[in-house]
Amino acid sequence: MQVWIGRNGERFGPYTDDEIRQWLRDGTCRPDELGWYDGMVDWRPLGELFPEERPAAVADGVPPMPPSPPPFLGVTDVAAPEYAGFWLRFGAWVIDYLILIVPFTVIALSMGLGAVMTTVMEQMKTDQVAALEAYATSVLPITYVLMVIGFVYYTLFEASKWQATPGKMAVGIRVTDTDGQRISIARSAGRNAVRLTNVLRFPVPLPLICYVVAAFTERKQGVHDLLARTYVLTGRAEQVSVATVAPRGGENGRFDA
Repeated sequence: MQVWIGRNGERFGPYTDDEIRQWLRDGTCRPDELGWYDGMVDWRPLGELFPEERPAAVADGVPPMPPSPPPFLGVTDVAAPEYAGFWLRFGAWVIDYLILIVPFTVIALSMGLGAVMTTVMEQMKTDQVAALEAYATSVLPITYVLMVIGFVYYTLFEASKWQATPGKMAVGIRVTDTDGQRISIARSAGRNAVRLTNVLRFPVPLPLICYVVAAFTERKQGVHDLLARTYVLTGRAEQVSVATVAPRGGENGRFDA
């Protein structure tokens, strides 16, 4: 594993994990200094990346000032992952909705939606309130079935090797964990369980709030992302897997931690 070190606005490396471990033990690097390796989304303290390594005890309890790591090697930067914004994710949702509406319509009609609509239209002529109540009761089983199908659709696709539904793949975004890796089925299921609020009724538009917050959070996370500890990043999974992603950097070797 190749690890980069961030110190005083400069980035150094890459180094092997064995080198980093040794430097943490002898005090060359501090646990609070930032590190990054391929696949991570954000820089994190070296103490979190290598929690088992601790500086050796120093006489008089005063650790020496750690020397600088070897000089920066000047590896060419490659664009780092970017968080997918609200409108890009909304476009993916529209595409997925158009894909799902075909099987949804077929299933709803096979479960008797056509007959329900005919009955409701007849009742509307005499008692509109009773007709609407009857309609809501009749379509409830259909709603549950479609809800489960949509849940399975999102859960399986986002936990797959593509890390995205067809809609997300079409706009070039993917779902990852906080290390930029593919999420598990369990995490995908937990994340998409929030989608079930779309069929519930609340005094406030909870489903809307779940998604709109993605436009305002630092890492463009919706409520379901925050709860499941996931990110939605730009770039398809197959493109990222064949490219070496370097740390986010700027001019003169500075980095964005």
